[in-house]
Amino acid sequence: QVQLVESGGGLVQAGGSLRVSCAASGRILSINAMAWYRQASGKQREWVAIITSDGSTNYADSVKGRFTISRDNAKNTVYLQMNSLKPEDTAVYYCNAGLKTTPWDSRWRDYWGQGIQVTVSS
Repeated sequence: QVQLVESGGGLVQAGGSLRVSCAASGRILSINAMAWYRQASGKQREWVAIITSDGSTNYADSVKGRFTISRDNAKNTVYLQMNSLKPEDTAVYYCNAGLKTTPWDSRWRDYWGQGIQVTVSS
């Protein structure tokens, strides 16, 4: 079984910083892109940032210039450094990864973490 486990969330004041991490564990053959999504209360889940296996990154306009996604392939871990946080960044943050678990997998399979709360107070 594959698990994605987020950590590092919490409460921070507006303008502050926080880093969330997501570690993938279990029977993993290879990992493709890894991404972060978030879901604020009463809203749909939205994409935040993505990093490919070769390190290319892309960001939602709402976080560009403030958030940085990175990954440590040796640890199967993706990070999201969040700076200049705003109250509107308050949400449950979810990590997502495309994985192959066997040599016979013909496509990347999507896995999700359980989510972690990030709250930004004004």
